[in-house]
Amino acid sequence: MNLVYNIKDKPKFGQTLLFALQQLLAIMAATIAVPAIVGNGMSATAALFGAGVGTLVYLLFTKFSSPVFLGSSFAFLGSMFAAFAGATSVQLGYLGLILGALFAGLVYVVLAIIVKVAGVKWINKLMPAVVIGPTVAIIGLSLAGNAVGDLMGGAVSASPYVCIVCGLVTLAVTMLCSVYGKKMLKMIPFVIGILAGYAVAACFTAIGAATGNANLVVIDFSKFQNIQWVPDFTFLTALKGFGELTPGYLATIFVAYVPVAFVVFAEHIADHKNLSTIIGVDLLEKPGLHRTLLGDGIGSFAGAIFGGCPNTTYGESIGCVAISGNASVVTILFTAILAIVISFVGPFATFLSTIPGCVMGGVCIALYGFIAVSGLKMIQDVNLNDNRNLFVVSVILIAGIGGLSISFGAVTLTEVACALILGILTNWILGGMKKNA
Repeated sequence: MNLVYNIKDKPKFGQTLLFALQQLLAIMAATIAVPAIVGNGMSATAALFGAGVGTLVYLLFTKFSSPVFLGSSFAFLGSMFAAFAGATSVQLGYLGLILGALFAGLVYVVLAIIVKVAGVKWINKLMPAVVIGPTVAIIGLSLAGNAVGDLMGGAVSASPYVCIVCGLVTLAVTMLCSVYGKKMLKMIPFVIGILAGYAVAACFTAIGAATGNANLVVIDFSKFQNIQWVPDFTFLTALKGFGELTPGYLATIFVAYVPVAFVVFAEHIADHKNLSTIIGVDLLEKPGLHRTLLGDGIGSFAGAIFGGCPNTTYGESIGCVAISGNASVVTILFTAILAIVISFVGPFATFLSTIPGCVMGGVCIALYGFIAVSGLKMIQDVNLNDNRNLFVVSVILIAGIGGLSISFGAVTLTEVACALILGILTNWILGGMKKNA
């Protein structure tokens, strides 16, 4: 696609701050949602700090050549629950989060060494465009339910109809800015869209508070009464759990995290294939898959030390690059720094946390849609008149959209992972791998 800013371009300082804020808004909701879901006192601001640290590590390992932000990974939710379920105290549970991220990071290191020695040609053979294209589309489509769910109900007590109005205003302003906006407006459609949606939601909330009508209350302004100024870093609590660590608990953590790391490896490749298509550079070759794996794995561990959540490359961040046309790595660097700084700026971090889900749902319709479409664009040159290719694409799309997932204890193969595995097997059975050899 035509990019306004390429990887090595450096926008002006003021523009870069706006672009970084847009990236932060795109990844914010999902990043702070993971600690909220896991509970046990985990800090949303610490997760934001950890995501910033993890992204900095990733950028260092990839030689500042891959413009994507790392945020809290939903794939490890089951693993994180297992860490607390098998712990004898909250402190040991926090230690388990860090040890689990360490085990997952080591998986990435081993895979990076294998890729460095064996190269990436086998990956391209295993996952050609006919496999990876629809898989990337599934990453976007599998999140469609989240976007629509937020659009219809992401509010304090407002009715679904009020939520939909706020979300659709956000979406409409985002689209209009992206298509018809001039200069900067065209490049920060999410910032403008979210501010517009927030303003509408604030108006509804004010009217609801004045009239006592709970159906109009969209934003929870009570969060400003309990502002957290300093994040509760994971390692501070985890240090108290070392005395309770046992070999049995260590084995539990190993089993909970390591298999999931292999699943996320497949999604890592799909994300980087997608981003490669958008920026016009094969990231598996330059800076190299071994570097992106090391950056992702070690960045994930570094992030978990501070926030407890293993990190992963975010589709929302990739979608933001695609829609804005801004692939500048400097923007991602500023986003990481901004995430770290904001975690200590209580009022602003609280303001971001009050952005209602219905507003973010409106933005995510565009974000997730772009991810899905970018995956479909990968198969533009695939001959779908060939039944071999048609079956591969069909199997992946139906398995993924249908929500096929398999669980083995604490380990869950997500719909994306299942769809990818089925696609690879179908391509192999029908001789596609031999054809692409």
